[in-house]
Amino acid sequence: MATKKLSAKKKVATKVVKKAPAKKATKKPVAKKAPAKKVVKKVVKKPAPKKVAAKKPVAKKPVKKVAAKKPAVKKPAKKPVKKAAIKSPKVDQYGLESDDEFYGLYFAKSTDEGLVEVKPCTFSLMYWWKGLLGYPDMIEISRDSNTAMLQFESTFGGGDSGETELTEQDTLEIDHIIEVDEEERLVSLYSYVPIPVPDKLIAALGLAILNINPETRYGSLEICSTTNEEDEDEHFLRYRVATYLRGIKSGKVEAIESMITNGSEFFGIALDAMCVDKSIKKWLLS
Repeated sequence: MATKKLSAKKKVATKVVKKAPAKKATKKPVAKKAPAKKVVKKVVKKPAPKKVAAKKPVAKKPVKKVAAKKPAVKKPAKKPVKKAAIKSPKVDQYGLESDDEFYGLYFAKSTDEGLVEVKPCTFSLMYWWKGLLGYPDMIEISRDSNTAMLQFESTFGGGDSGETELTEQDTLEIDHIIEVDEEERLVSLYSYVPIPVPDKLIAALGLAILNINPETRYGSLEICSTTNEEDEDEHFLRYRVATYLRGIKSGKVEAIESMITNGSEFFGIALDAMCVDKSIKKWLLS
């Protein structure tokens, strides 16, 4: 009877083993929670409404503002003002810059009315006349010293080459006037034939001037009309040339000397050319 009970127990054990595979609960948490991944996909899709990018026209506002501000940034325009103020040259009472030969100098001469100021252009003429040529001072200066005048005479003689109308024996007196304008810094030379032009010769002389002036490389000829003490009109032949001393920092005296030397030479050439007309030559030598 004992053996039969043991076999009965074995059958119970086999039944327990068969129930073990029924543990299907392990599949529930894994298989059913997988759909949760779909929620993650929805979160990813939310950025898709990036249609807001179509509103990028708002970016046009900054573009307009930047374009408007760019011209205003041109602050370098102020630099030239500062540089001009720093580099502006020093000038003296006559407006001469610091590198001018007469900068800061003051000249005066004694007259019967006291000391008279001699300004730079007038001083240059005075130095040429007195210092270089050694002539006595004959320069007349206005009270305000803005104008001055020098008058002198010279003798003109013809050439000796045989190719000129006027020879060495043909001489004539010439009157010269040099005028100075300090405000313009202009020095002018006027050379006159001191004999009035006869009325009957004005037409021929005018025609000669028209033909000669274009060939005169320096200065020009002209007929100057004036009224004499008897209120009669008189006409004179004169040569005119001028030079500016403005901007000449060094060599003002030399510039005046060059003007007078070259002016006298070209005036002589013009006079000789006029003497091709025998009536004009006769008048000049009268």
